[in-house]
Amino acid sequence: MKCFYLFLFSFFLICSASAQLNKKWKLKSENPEFLHRSIKQVTDVIVHDIYSPPVASRTYAYITIAGYEASVQSDPAYISFAEQLHDLTPVPTPPKDKELSYSLAAAHAILLVGKAMVISEEKILDFDKKLLLEFKKLGVPEPVFRNSVSYGKMVADHILAWASKDNYKQTRSFPKYDVNDNEDSWKPTPPAYIKAIEPHWSKIRPFIIDSAGQFKPDPPTSFSSAKNSRFYKEAEDVREIGLKLTPEQKEVANFWDCNPFKMNIKGHVMFATKKISPGGHWINITRLACRKAKAGLVQAAAAYACVSVTLADGFISCWDEKYRSNVIRPETYINQFIDESWVPLLQTPPFPEYTSGHSVISTASAIMLTKIFGEKFSYADSTEIEFGLPVRNFKSFNDAAEEAAISRFYGGIHYMPAIKNGMEEGTKIGRFISDKLIVFKPPGEAKRK
Repeated sequence: MKCFYLFLFSFFLICSASAQLNKKWKLKSENPEFLHRSIKQVTDVIVHDIYSPPVASRTYAYITIAGYEASVQSDPAYISFAEQLHDLTPVPTPPKDKELSYSLAAAHAILLVGKAMVISEEKILDFDKKLLLEFKKLGVPEPVFRNSVSYGKMVADHILAWASKDNYKQTRSFPKYDVNDNEDSWKPTPPAYIKAIEPHWSKIRPFIIDSAGQFKPDPPTSFSSAKNSRFYKEAEDVREIGLKLTPEQKEVANFWDCNPFKMNIKGHVMFATKKISPGGHWINITRLACRKAKAGLVQAAAAYACVSVTLADGFISCWDEKYRSNVIRPETYINQFIDESWVPLLQTPPFPEYTSGHSVISTASAIMLTKIFGEKFSYADSTEIEFGLPVRNFKSFNDAAEEAAISRFYGGIHYMPAIKNGMEEGTKIGRFISDKLIVFKPPGEAKRK
């Protein structure tokens, strides 16, 4: 009998120790930091590879949807984006009899999708290898490790198969933009005179809006070179603010510049500097918000995915209008009709002027982030420190979006209608997506699961 009790006692000790060990690796590994770091790694590679703002937004959408779909299986309160986003079918579900590290599966899915969408694949691959090694060092049991890596790949494969049908590959072979001689249309601008970026982006499959033209803005001001015309006055306004910028206005313009490829000329030397895209800035803001709110794995993954979908559809809508109206940039107009020596504070981006992309995507993103984190969510935006710019503080996401929009007027690259109507376009997109995209299951259904 004593032997039996001794055996029973030993058995309970072993079970208890096993349970403690199981709990220990979960406490260390099941947190959103692996998600944050993986997305930031993709951002760094996007910057390195010089992806245009629309292409970057597409990449963010697919990697973050992969991360969300891999992690959502761990929380019955959340709902998949399958059949909510155009043509997205349900992703494979993990085997019920196998334990997973969902943070590992999500991070791995993000990096596998990211690797497939960037040029510098080896940078993503090296990061992924190091991250997997970290999970092993945290004590994730070998069966759990294998299950998680396998599931992350299953999700990534599913998302990549879906992405392959969004018309992106086809647009790579569409005709290039032809610059015409019409005095009212967009022309490449100095110093690099870069060709038009993504003239066929409106052909990309949207994620949740019905079509690229669903939120078509009011038409831009009619072109005129007459000095008494409204268009001339709007151009004069851009020139005047550019000549009288305060130090604060210059700081605002530079903070939100987000130019992925700026050509610098010093004497006979030309060199480029790289920064995050406008969408990348809002992805970094999402990370800041998640950390401040202490968002868990699935909440953080949902935040990224919701913001990314909003960014992607915002660019599709904005680019649809840009190449429809084909409005001349202030720099070109002012140099030709008002002041040939005038130069804007910021380098003019290589695509038509109307509407302002910053105004559209910032306003839309702010609406989505406000829905997730609340109206009066103040934060310190340290996004630009790595590019040599100081921290800026904001009382809310809408406060930041308004500053991002007006920054383009200060920078000399947009007339005011592109900003005002861009914000209105972004407002409609943001409200539509935040109303239509369902993240949480009804309370009763979540409990039944």
